[in-house]
Amino acid sequence: QVQLVESGGGLVQAGGSRRLSCAASGRLPSIYQVGWFRQPPGKEREFVAGITWTVDNTQYADSVKGRFAISRDNAKITVYLQMNSLKSEDTAVYYCALKRSPFDAYDYWGQGTQVTVSS
Repeated sequence: QVQLVESGGGLVQAGGSRRLSCAASGRLPSIYQVGWFRQPPGKEREFVAGITWTVDNTQYADSVKGRFAISRDNAKITVYLQMNSLKSEDTAVYYCALKRSPFDAYDYWGQGTQVTVSS
């Protein structure tokens, strides 16, 4: 069984920073990419950032470019999302997810961690 556990959420003031972690464990398949998604209150879940596992390839949603940074620690099987210059519109439940190949969907998901940005 694959487990993805997010941590690091909480309450932060606008303009502040927060680092989220996503730790993978269990019977892991080969990992192609890990992504961060978020679901703001009353809205659809949206892609935030992604990082491939074996090469330095990252992708970001336009709304977070220049403010968020995704990174990974292969030895710890952990992916981080450093969030800076946070805005109230960044308030959401943040999820990490894993895909096994470029042809697969993200089919392993964590339970999510709440980030609330107060203005």
